[in-house]
Amino acid sequence: FPSHDTPGKVRALCTKAVRPAPSDPTVPSVGAVCVYNDMVKVARTHLDSIGGQAIPVAAVSTAFPSGRASMAVKLQDTKDAIDAGATEIDMVIDRGAFLSGNLAKVFAEIVCVKEICGERAHLKVILETGELVTYDNVRKASFLAMAAGADFIKTSTGKVTPAATTPVVLVMLEAVRDYF
Repeated sequence: FPSHDTPGKVRALCTKAVRPAPSDPTVPSVGAVCVYNDMVKVARTHLDSIGGQAIPVAAVSTAFPSGRASMAVKLQDTKDAIDAGATEIDMVIDRGAFLSGNLAKVFAEIVCVKEICGERAHLKVILETGELVTYDNVRKASFLAMAAGADFIKTSTGKVTPAATTPVVLVMLEAVRDYF
């Protein structure tokens, strides 16, 4: 989901999502198409027009990929995506707030975004583990996100190095196990 997406590129992505391997009809469609907010309506409209009604549209939201914006902007971003047809919101946490110890702010933001999602959209919380520095922070952020209402937690945006690593995934999986 590069920031230079155009409606044509998003439509092509959606076409590929419905038929990832056009020469092999046994290859199933993808689990979701993930786009920036301003492309949600383009994706949803095109998927619906080509038989991809069952494919959800996910929106990277809440000041993706930095997570650094006012709460009003994050909430409006989320509302706009859902109103345009997104059924999954991919929210990035504010790592600056997390790393400075303002866990209450991060928790409250997740709670508020989850409230906006309601029953209309799942909430995936992206931790951006490459910026969390320690495994203890990854575990803490995982628990915080789940306690605040995340439907899913994810390692990274893919915009920061390192992104997902095997040890980080293990820490997150153990946090999910211990949480539940």
